Amino acid sequence: MSMPNFLIIGAAKAGTTALYHSLKVHPQIYMSPVKEPKFFAFEGVQVDWQGPGDQEAFSNYITDIKDYHKLFEEVSHEIAIGEASPWYICSPRAAERIQYHIPDVKLIAILRDPADRAYSQFLHLVRNGREVLTDFTQALQEEEYRVSKNWGWTWQYRNRGFYYNQLKPYFDRFNHDQIKVYLYEDWNADPINILKDIFQFIGVEENFVPNISSRHNVSVIPKNKYLHNVLTKPNLLKSILKPLIPNGIRYDLINRLKSQNLTKPPLLPQVRKQLIQVYREDILKLQDLIHRDLSKWLQ
Repeated sequence: MSMPNFLIIGAAKAGTTALYHSLKVHPQIYMSPVKEPKFFAFEGVQVDWQGPGDQEAFSNYITDIKDYHKLFEEVSHEIAIGEASPWYICSPRAAERIQYHIPDVKLIAILRDPADRAYSQFLHLVRNGREVLTDFTQALQEEEYRVSKNWGWTWQYRNRGFYYNQLKPYFDRFNHDQIKVYLYEDWNADPINILKDIFQFIGVEENFVPNISSRHNVSVIPKNKYLHNVLTKPNLLKSILKPLIPNGIRYDLINRLKSQNLTKPPLLPQVRKQLIQVYREDILKLQDLIHRDLSKWLQ
């Protein structure tokens, strides 16, 4: 039975989707066909979160070891076997379960400025129609109330940015040479060199260069919600136009209109300043843990 020999453990909204797709095309790497099985966070657990869309979002999570093994049944000649579940970094039990099942595993994390990460997560849920609040400040104020009402981790915009507290259990349980921590800004600036370093880390051909032109899981929101719904959901207008416009032209038109209708409003400076104060102590501890200068996150 095959098990992963490397894991991407997070963080969410820090490039893990793009990294998953970049690794997946390497001929010596096998990536789980389910991008986020979440097994080590929820082994043997029945999730009963009550936030909007939480149950649907967790329809594909895996809790049984036999089902987890099935994800890797197609492994053949690949050297590196992996999966990507950003939930692992913030799970209080994932590090222990990973150590129990695959103690020699290699672990990869990408960390993003926690204030920017929190805002990106908020925009992601607004884009998907799950977050009804359009004011990020209000959503932050609602966070603890939502936690008390058993809403899922997805809604913890602020809490998921305390990386020192989240990574420390991994550094306590695993040899430090089993862990690689990258910064999101480095990934954005030079993804090819980051991939080369990861290829070396997991023991595959390092000179393979994947196509990284596609963008994945970008957090933007619609300028006009009505137009967005018309373009993305089944409706009478689309049914009428379908037989009148050739498929290729129709898809191009819809994608162009969707793109033009999407925007990414900036994080307000005063909100960022407030979040920096919340994260300051954690960021300073994280610097020492991963031996990186994170002063830009404090600006």
